[in-house]
Amino acid sequence: MAKVAIITGGLSGMGLASAKRLIADGVTVCIGARRGDDADAVAALHAKLGVVVFVAKLDVRDSDSVAGFVSAVVAAHGTVDILLNTAGVYKESAVIDHPDDMWDAHIDTNLTGTFKMIRAVMPIMKAKGWGRIINLASTAAHEGLENNVAYCTSKAGLLGLGRCVSLEGAAHGITCVSISPTWVETEMLKSFVDQETAETGLPRAEIQAKYEASNPQNALVQPSEIADLVAFLASDAGRAITMEDIKVNAATNW
Repeated sequence: MAKVAIITGGLSGMGLASAKRLIADGVTVCIGARRGDDADAVAALHAKLGVVVFVAKLDVRDSDSVAGFVSAVVAAHGTVDILLNTAGVYKESAVIDHPDDMWDAHIDTNLTGTFKMIRAVMPIMKAKGWGRIINLASTAAHEGLENNVAYCTSKAGLLGLGRCVSLEGAAHGITCVSISPTWVETEMLKSFVDQETAETGLPRAEIQAKYEASNPQNALVQPSEIADLVAFLASDAGRAITMEDIKVNAATNW
């Protein structure tokens, strides 16, 4: 019987790439996103995937939204085997005069939202004695960067969350791991390149090359590379890999 996966924030980036990869492996994918009730966004998603999947509105910050989404997935597909948490936000500000709402958005979405999703699916996984929980962290979970206090803090918190979940899930066949990539060539990174191109007036290729040179491999990590790792960790072969954070850093600290 096909495994059932929930992916939060799966309309783009690494979530979308992972959805494609899991579908190729025969996994039934269900995607929750804030724009999950936007007909145009859903149509665009299905076009990118090449198949129709379960998609619904999900606000990971809201416990009722999380509970309702998970219940809808179970009603549609009977269970949840895999949870991939990729929903997240990223904005920059210095510590001094840091806006409260920016701090709250990072902690509530990146960290608390991940916790709420895990809390909702763990009883289902425990009952069947099998589960895979994968959290998208970041090299920012390990390194500091000025003007990134909220993002770095929220991602670092995922490592502590994962250790606790791993311990509670181990006896019930549930693993919990996180993945910490450096810069990945997602839509968000492309928007950074576009913004910097507009602000500096420099050629886009020059700005792109700067990001590519940010690691010793001189090449950006691709979403498909993260998706391949997700697929392995979500498989039976990933049974013994838990309480772990895997850096995909291309030999750079950030």
